[in-house]
Amino acid sequence: MSEQPQQPQQSNGEQPAQQAIFSVEKIYIKDMSLEVPGAPKIFLSSEQPQIEVNIHTGASVVEQGALYEVVLTATVTAKLTDRTVFLVEVAQAGLFHIRNLPPQDLDAVLGILCPSTLLPYAREAVSSTVSRAGFPPVMLQHMDFNQVYMQALQQRGDQPTPSQVN
Repeated sequence: MSEQPQQPQQSNGEQPAQQAIFSVEKIYIKDMSLEVPGAPKIFLSSEQPQIEVNIHTGASVVEQGALYEVVLTATVTAKLTDRTVFLVEVAQAGLFHIRNLPPQDLDAVLGILCPSTLLPYAREAVSSTVSRAGFPPVMLQHMDFNQVYMQALQQRGDQPTPSQVN
């Protein structure tokens, strides 16, 4: 027999606050591509290519007030002077069940917690794809999505609330 949690009594007639809910429903690769335009001749070069990594995120509503898709896209380009050695792009996505959060907290969860959850999966997908293409693996470095989120707020002209800073 399971016990139902007791709702706190409200003396001023207000409804009790709903408990916030966050869960990961699904993590998946939404899109992935690999290009090795100079193969097979590129494998004869002994030069070390310059690696450029770009990461961006986006979120969308799947079910209003309940289910959100967050996509972290990592693009890794390796170049020798002006020639592309390889280009890998991985769109690592997740479905997140999120309820009972104020809008500013929801925005922070979608911009910080969800991408932080997806990054290890994107890291593995990029590393595995580059290795399978015949190159040494590329490891995506850790990112501070809190800092990225705060910078995005500043660019939009929003001021973070105390709950968004922690």
